[in-house]
Amino acid sequence: MHTTNPDDKVLIADGDDSDRILRNAGYAPIEAVTGDEAIELARAHFPIAAVLEIPLDGLSGYEVCSTLKSEFGARFPVIFLTGSRTEPYDRVGGLLLGADDYVTKPYVPGELLVRLRNLLHRRTDALAERLSRRLTKREYEVLALMAEGLQQQEIAQRLVISPKTVGTHVEHVLRKLGAHSQAQAIAIAYQHQLLPLPRLTTASAMPPADPENGESNGK
Repeated sequence: MHTTNPDDKVLIADGDDSDRILRNAGYAPIEAVTGDEAIELARAHFPIAAVLEIPLDGLSGYEVCSTLKSEFGARFPVIFLTGSRTEPYDRVGGLLLGADDYVTKPYVPGELLVRLRNLLHRRTDALAERLSRRLTKREYEVLALMAEGLQQQEIAQRLVISPKTVGTHVEHVLRKLGAHSQAQAIAIAYQHQLLPLPRLTTASAMPPADPENGESNGK
């Protein structure tokens, strides 16, 4: 069953206090004010789920949901949390448009948490099933180099194999992760800790060294 940890980022764009509720439950909420910002934050932080109001500035919650499902996969959990679309036909429409669950305001905080945990639990089970055939060592290497931004020709040179062989490994990675594109495969790998999230190192943040004295140019 899914348990929370500090790296469990949940995208929130609902203008409510659900960020506090999720933070108290051990999640790391990422707050967006507009629909466009929600998409940008999702691409930057690879959240494990999204909680969306439907009326948003810019892109609507419907459009954000569609984009997230397209880029992160159909199993990416999206909950609509709305105070404006509360009729039964609104709920049906939201689910038909791709949301995994639909909560209307006012709501009990525990209800949102239970619904989110249930979705994540089912998603984890589904991922385990898709990964029952584990990636081989070579496939992990190809996936890691894909995540670094290398093209297939560059991966082939790095691993001293043919581009055709790289292409075969990429096909295997996509199939085993249930991804439809390389970008989606990388997102899945980050979301489920198959690869470590890239971090800015101290060295990369330092100013370049002076070529004459070997010291940093920073004073």
